[in-house]
Amino acid sequence: MVETIRGTAAMAFLAVNTLLWCIPIYVLGVLRLVVPRTGKAVLGNGMFRALDAWVRCTRWMVPTLGVTRIDSALGTTDDSPLRRDGWFIVVSNHQSWADILVLVIALYHRLPPFKFFTKRELLWVPLLGFALWFLDYPLVRRYGRARLEQDPALGERERRATQRACGRFADRPTSVLIFLEGTRFTLAKRDAQQSPYENLLRPKAGGVRMVLEALDRQLDAIVDVTITYAGSPPDFWDFLCGRCPAVRLRARTVAAPDAEADAVRLWADALWQEKDRRLAGPTT
Repeated sequence: MVETIRGTAAMAFLAVNTLLWCIPIYVLGVLRLVVPRTGKAVLGNGMFRALDAWVRCTRWMVPTLGVTRIDSALGTTDDSPLRRDGWFIVVSNHQSWADILVLVIALYHRLPPFKFFTKRELLWVPLLGFALWFLDYPLVRRYGRARLEQDPALGERERRATQRACGRFADRPTSVLIFLEGTRFTLAKRDAQQSPYENLLRPKAGGVRMVLEALDRQLDAIVDVTITYAGSPPDFWDFLCGRCPAVRLRARTVAAPDAEADAVRLWADALWQEKDRRLAGPTT
């Protein structure tokens, strides 16, 4: 009963919090469509301040309602310190819809606002969809292999659209969040794709390569994040109900590979081998 009340209160808080901060994002986003170019940056800054406010409120909600305890530790080098006014790629394993919430809570104030690739279908989700569009989150279509084999032009057209969206990452300090697995990990998915990893799906390096090309010399570092849940990874409702007592997040900066297909693929494989060993270790 207590867990259900907690989950209901957390869900209601997120809904109200999202509605509250979507209002200035929508207003400023509409204005940004019509103002001269010189005013667009000012309005964009206002929109991202509203996004920061959403994160601050959510960070307050999680411990206040006792949703979970997030244990985070960051390892950086003097050459690539984390800061709010830089450009970063954040790569992470992906196990639950709660992952994004955990990441923004743990890394807030240490990195600039997150952007990530989202399915174009999310555009029609009430409130959230157009807020992501106003904030210049890349909205991409994902076609199945059979469809792409039938019409290869679809894949090329979407690749060019994604490259144009990546180009906007350079406009302001940004953390580009990429789940290299492309989908949430499950044992069934691991076995279906015959993944060589015990706790991970095969990494897909195409997104990292596109962002590396877009940011070129602006990129400060890649932040490698490993998320481990106490017990089984929860679905979002169980997470809000407090059925996951603790989350362990470990982050470190790593050197970026050359933006060449083979180099990025080898880099991702090596990173995933180490991450798989880390996930197999103790969670305390």
